[in-house]
Amino acid sequence: MSSADDWSDPDRLRRYRERVLAERRALRAAFADAQGAQRRVLADLLAFNSGTEYGRRHGFARIRTLDEYRRAVPVQTYADLEPWIERAAAGEPGVLTADRPAVFFTSSGSTGAPKKIPVTPRFVRTTFLPFYLAAWAPLIEDFPGVLGAPDAVLNLKHDPVAAPPTTASGRPHLGASQVDFGAAFGEPLSAEPGTGAPWATLPVPVEAGDHAEKTYLRLRLAVESDLRCVIGINPAMVAALPYQLNLWWPRIVKEVRDGTLGGLPHRDPNPGRAAELVRLAHRHGTVLPRHVWPRMRALFCWTSGPASLYLPRLCEEFGRGVAALPAPVAASEGPVGVALDRHPSAGSLVVNAAVYEFADADQDLGPDTATLRPEELEAGRDYHVVFSHVGGLYRYAGGDVVRVVDRQGGVPRVEYAGRAGRSDHAGERLRDAQVVRALRAALGAAGLGVRGVSCRVSPQPFSRYEFALSPVRPWSPGEAERLTALLDEGLGRESPGYRTARARGRLAAPTLLLLDPDAFQRDWQARVEGGVRPTQVKDRLFRQAPQDWARLTGQAPERPGTATP
Repeated sequence: MSSADDWSDPDRLRRYRERVLAERRALRAAFADAQGAQRRVLADLLAFNSGTEYGRRHGFARIRTLDEYRRAVPVQTYADLEPWIERAAAGEPGVLTADRPAVFFTSSGSTGAPKKIPVTPRFVRTTFLPFYLAAWAPLIEDFPGVLGAPDAVLNLKHDPVAAPPTTASGRPHLGASQVDFGAAFGEPLSAEPGTGAPWATLPVPVEAGDHAEKTYLRLRLAVESDLRCVIGINPAMVAALPYQLNLWWPRIVKEVRDGTLGGLPHRDPNPGRAAELVRLAHRHGTVLPRHVWPRMRALFCWTSGPASLYLPRLCEEFGRGVAALPAPVAASEGPVGVALDRHPSAGSLVVNAAVYEFADADQDLGPDTATLRPEELEAGRDYHVVFSHVGGLYRYAGGDVVRVVDRQGGVPRVEYAGRAGRSDHAGERLRDAQVVRALRAALGAAGLGVRGVSCRVSPQPFSRYEFALSPVRPWSPGEAERLTALLDEGLGRESPGYRTARARGRLAAPTLLLLDPDAFQRDWQARVEGGVRPTQVKDRLFRQAPQDWARLTGQAPERPGTATP
């Protein structure tokens, strides 16, 4: 391990801290002239990529303003850019970007086929690293002890692979959490917290696709360390950890006692720690992270969207006073917002990294949809995000919706609100964000908590929304009935279409299906054991597919016409 990767090296920690805080200062400095920063980002991406085939076809060399850019380039999705991206992935130069992609990020596609997101050296330097590094500033500034030892952070998303899949041209095609940016792009300080832990690179052989076993091995090692922070980005990964501890507890204790890892000799037996773990189980029954790691301080993951419904309870399981710090509002395709302080959910637009446009979330996005600039956004409203950056994504609509929370330094702060897709059975046009807000208000008014929630439109002939919930504690029939009424009212407030559908009898009142406390984590674990990478198993609010609903609820899929009122 080089000193650049050694998290026990004080000089490395000092330089990392300085770099992170410098990137945050640079972003804050850009707020003084945010509109100017946006013009400079646009001018740079146009000039740099004007000689590409895409740039020539769309007249990049002649474009001077955002309005001209809007007229030349349509709003587009991955499907629109996919033919161009496939040519670049096959090795053809100068298609979308002047510099060749060194890596292609993978991301789940709507058709099931993984996307190929081009990642170029210029994109990493000017778009990716500024937000990626600045995102860690609140953690290292407000929780300095978190970086006090290499094994103080359990980074659940870090998943290095020795032989990654490749594109037709031989470029690595892997998740952002699997890329070594130091090796691929010469950025030695890009390695994030937790990547120097003893479990970051597993010391025993394990199949690359056996994600459940890799998670087990990391947890087994981590129970012998004094964890202070868990990084997940995807909150469902963090929510699964308490369930996994209990699922694997006997195996963990035995391996600690024997000094084995995955059944292989690893280190000296540790009967003292094993006995301590046994006492924890006897004392508490259900072992929680706060019992195993009593000095836990922070969780780092997305904190809005469906996660906002269960994070308060989850933080309690990790320890009294444990903070949930919001991960960046971002996707594999590019950044949107990054938290620069301890705001619980929102991040400032990364105005020095990408060009941002927005459209009202209740609109259907199309190639010619009129868009708004950041300075035209209103607090308290939901918007589609459209961004452009030097990495070859131009006026790209990735399908995410954000909510403007407020402004900081004149720049909008946004939180992730959900996906742009809608549930529209009877004209209700419900979005993730509307359902989450209705649920949060109803749960708050009723004084109830959940560990997870999903919904669907129940089959004909009794069309209504059915909500599957895992209560934190058992609910009385009266509590469930009151929550149902509050939820029905809340959906009507959020969506005029839902209100109309209810009034005209096109939708019946919603119903609740109460599941056991571990239902959502058990479903998550099953998908990971089925071969899906943990970072890709995300909270899903709408579960209309019968097989998905059946797996979660334990109910057999209904045949048409067999639903009950």
